[in-house]
Amino acid sequence: MDKTGGSVAAFIAEVTPAVRRRDAEVLVALMSEISGREPELWGTIIGFGSCHYRYATGNQGDMPILAFAPRKAASTIYFDALERHAAAMTDLGPHTSSVACLYVKDLEKVDESVLRGMLMRAYGDVVSGNTSYESLEVTG
Repeated sequence: MDKTGGSVAAFIAEVTPAVRRRDAEVLVALMSEISGREPELWGTIIGFGSCHYRYATGNQGDMPILAFAPRKAASTIYFDALERHAAAMTDLGPHTSSVACLYVKDLEKVDESVLRGMLMRAYGDVVSGNTSYESLEVTG
């Protein structure tokens, strides 16, 4: 995945529906606060910081440390592995999930303190290298 260098503000201004645009603004503020980094576009993903990962299979690449995408159906928040957050997700509020993605249709309906804790743990795990990757190096 590569940074595309576009304007995050311009990208968010075009997001629909309006609830997704509102949630994107909240997530930018929250992830900026947690990471201490400015948002950058990685295609249609808004990311904070960057790291280089390598799986045991040899597959490797670059990705943001924290990231989300304001999709039409829901905001997609990316994690290394959501099973680490299973206990927190029981208290989060309405959401769906996959192995590494948390889908939220309306941030106002979830417990922001629980989401903040999940994001802080995810950020700390990546920065400390406590992930499912064979190797991980913070690059930005």
